[in-house]
Amino acid sequence: MDDNFIYREAQLSQISFPLGGIGTGCIGLSGNGRLIDWEIFNRPNKGHGNGFTHFAVRTERDGEVIDARVLQGPLAGPYEGDHHTPTFRGHGFGPDRETLAGLPHFRGLEFEGTYPIATLSFSDDRFPGEARLRAFNPFIPREADDSGIPAAFLEYEIENTTADNLTYVLVGSVNNPVGRNNLNTVPSRNFVTSFEWGNTLHLTADRDKDLPGGGDVTLATDAGLAADIAVSYQHDWFRGTWFDSLEVYWNDLTTPGPFTDRRYDQPMQGMEFARNSNEGLLAVHVPIPAGGRRSIRFALAWSFPIFVKYWHQGDDKPTWPNYYASQFADSTDAARYALQEWDRLHAETEVFRDALFASTLPPAALDAVSANLSTLKTPTVMRLEDGTIHGWEGLRDNQGCCEGSCTHVWNYQQSLPFLFPSLERTMRDADYTYNLLPSGGMPFRIQLPLGSPPDKMRPCVDGQMGGVMKTYRDWKISGDDRWLQAIWPKVKHSLEYAWSPENADRWDPDRTGVIWGRQHHTLDMELFGPNSWLTGFYLGALKAAVAMAAHLGDPDGPEYQKLYENGRRWVEGNLFNGEYYVQQVDLEDIELLESYRVEDDVHFQWIDNVVDGYWDAEHGQIKYQLAEGCSIDQILAQWHASLYGLGDILDPSQVKSAGAAIMRHNFVEEMDEAANPCRVYSLNDEAGLVIAAWPDGARRPVIPIVYAQETMNGYEYAAGIHMIMLGMVDEGMRCIAAIRDRYDGERRNPWNEFECGSNYARSMASYALLNAFSGLEFDMAVGHLGFRPIAPPGEPFKCLWSLGPAWGTVSIENDDSASIHVHGGVLTLTSIRIGDRVTTFSEPLAISAGERWSSVRV
Repeated sequence: MDDNFIYREAQLSQISFPLGGIGTGCIGLSGNGRLIDWEIFNRPNKGHGNGFTHFAVRTERDGEVIDARVLQGPLAGPYEGDHHTPTFRGHGFGPDRETLAGLPHFRGLEFEGTYPIATLSFSDDRFPGEARLRAFNPFIPREADDSGIPAAFLEYEIENTTADNLTYVLVGSVNNPVGRNNLNTVPSRNFVTSFEWGNTLHLTADRDKDLPGGGDVTLATDAGLAADIAVSYQHDWFRGTWFDSLEVYWNDLTTPGPFTDRRYDQPMQGMEFARNSNEGLLAVHVPIPAGGRRSIRFALAWSFPIFVKYWHQGDDKPTWPNYYASQFADSTDAARYALQEWDRLHAETEVFRDALFASTLPPAALDAVSANLSTLKTPTVMRLEDGTIHGWEGLRDNQGCCEGSCTHVWNYQQSLPFLFPSLERTMRDADYTYNLLPSGGMPFRIQLPLGSPPDKMRPCVDGQMGGVMKTYRDWKISGDDRWLQAIWPKVKHSLEYAWSPENADRWDPDRTGVIWGRQHHTLDMELFGPNSWLTGFYLGALKAAVAMAAHLGDPDGPEYQKLYENGRRWVEGNLFNGEYYVQQVDLEDIELLESYRVEDDVHFQWIDNVVDGYWDAEHGQIKYQLAEGCSIDQILAQWHASLYGLGDILDPSQVKSAGAAIMRHNFVEEMDEAANPCRVYSLNDEAGLVIAAWPDGARRPVIPIVYAQETMNGYEYAAGIHMIMLGMVDEGMRCIAAIRDRYDGERRNPWNEFECGSNYARSMASYALLNAFSGLEFDMAVGHLGFRPIAPPGEPFKCLWSLGPAWGTVSIENDDSASIHVHGGVLTLTSIRIGDRVTTFSEPLAISAGERWSSVRV
């Protein structure tokens, strides 16, 4: 694998690689091999491990222990201990004992991170052999359920590099995290197919798992099925005070032969300075001859089936079952499935991983795509009882940040709609079923449980009009006419809210095709006056509506076309300053604000009083506007339109000029030369695109648009990818590389791009790099697939693609030699474009998984 994806030494310090399913929560695999960030309890849990949970290896020769060490690399500093921790722990007491930094471990480690698979290579001259860990959770395009298993898949490989026959003992110790009165059991009968006695450690408690807080964890292995492999276990570690439990565990680990079982009849009540730590273990005894190699699999699964709306104000907090609870009876059931289906799940995941990383995109682009796929496997994403996807914007340490599948944030992400399109459509269905008001307005945060009263924040232009564009995209990805027909009346209603008399923000009351009024947006305040950013979304929605109306025979299509044409002409003629698009607003016009003073506007209220909230009396200006600024999102809607096959919504020459201006004015080479009063997402010698910039001579409000000086990854991805699509490949890749340079493992976690909290949804915009470089065209409604790749002339091109019916790769040698390989699903086509060459078929061509179409015989 490319060295670009291998992390060493200082680059290991910030790593937490999410292992979990879509909507199940996850456990983080740290840069030194620890299992950290146990986020399996239906909420974030950053920075929290799970007692002395770890894996270790003992080596025996002729019945004598010759080595024992935990399967971890060195602990990253600092070593003073953490602040704000319990008594006799924390700062001034050194690293927490639960890190096991005080036990023998491996001196070296390399972490190959090619999401969704991590491969850790441990190294130490003192260890008699070589040890590796391959960790993953299935990630298979279109297969949402197999990609939603609540488990970490851990496969340890040991190679005996000595001249002696040795026995290696792989030990998995897991703390019971379920709560007080917890209990560890090792089932004594073959109660599920393919599980033998002693191969399963089940961690539970006396609380009903079907009640809030109830659940269980399972560590299981299939190693005992091999005739020459034995499994021993301990229900419980030794219970005592002070350091007794770890002391006795180390004695047990360094004693040859099977572990002697220990079992307490009473549930765990607490020990070691009131720590509720109750570990059990499984040990796999593996004989390996000189020069031999063997692998041992562990499935670490969890089940906490009842989701509690913990952020609900009041004692009566709503609850609902997680989707995965309908798939697996408990954690043991999930572990059983993981082990039984391991070969298939790993093979299909590896096919995806290899196809992605075999794409001939620049390494920084592949890094950006793959790293942010991990967000789907974090608590940012919930999967409700009926399978509906619901998302936070990001995550705080122990709770979600900014609820409600925020429409304007989730606009940017492109991973879910292309890789798991059926899940993406559940978000459309939920919004248009539960979140659309009778007026046609759509609050931008849908409330849980589904069907709850709507949120009180006002609709936002980019989120609401982006929903129309996404509906068009999701229809073209799936080709599902019946779905479009069912959802269309509500989509149409939301579009027409722009000119509805019930729209208190008066977006376009005169049906001009331009958004004039008060415009809430993803930067959390309002713009007053026309701008290409938000009117662009309106134009994109109108153009998408024209196409959907024509397909469905809706007679209002021509009216939408007229509005679109009028609005486009006005924007091109009035907002383009010769270099980029600006906002048209009179900053000194307090009457503009007064016209939106509606004291009883309770439902849409964002701030108590629009004048007090936006008027800067000292400087005599309206606050939080762009005016003549160069906005990173000024042509964002065109990015969406181009990705979705809608064509130009604005003049192409103006758009390209604006893209160049964003690079020229918004890209900062070294952040320590820029003043940023906002949140610090890049600093020192780091580079990036800021949200807004005012070139010399451009009028800058005294208090400009919120977040103007920040670098936020999702915005940067959209702008950088759009530059690539506009032919500015070098410039676009500078933007992409600048982001990924910040997430290098030493400064920040490569698998946690943050914005307003960790694992931020907007960064999944990076997936569009695949579609941009491949020039993907798609229309599954008519069976068309096409590619216009961006690649150096004469060089072969290869790229992963994914749509509703199928996914696969495209390989192009030249105009006369190309192939489309289907890895999953069935692709039925009537036409294929490769570059400027279109091939049509008199009868639909069906390409099944494992098959390929080639433009020349191979």
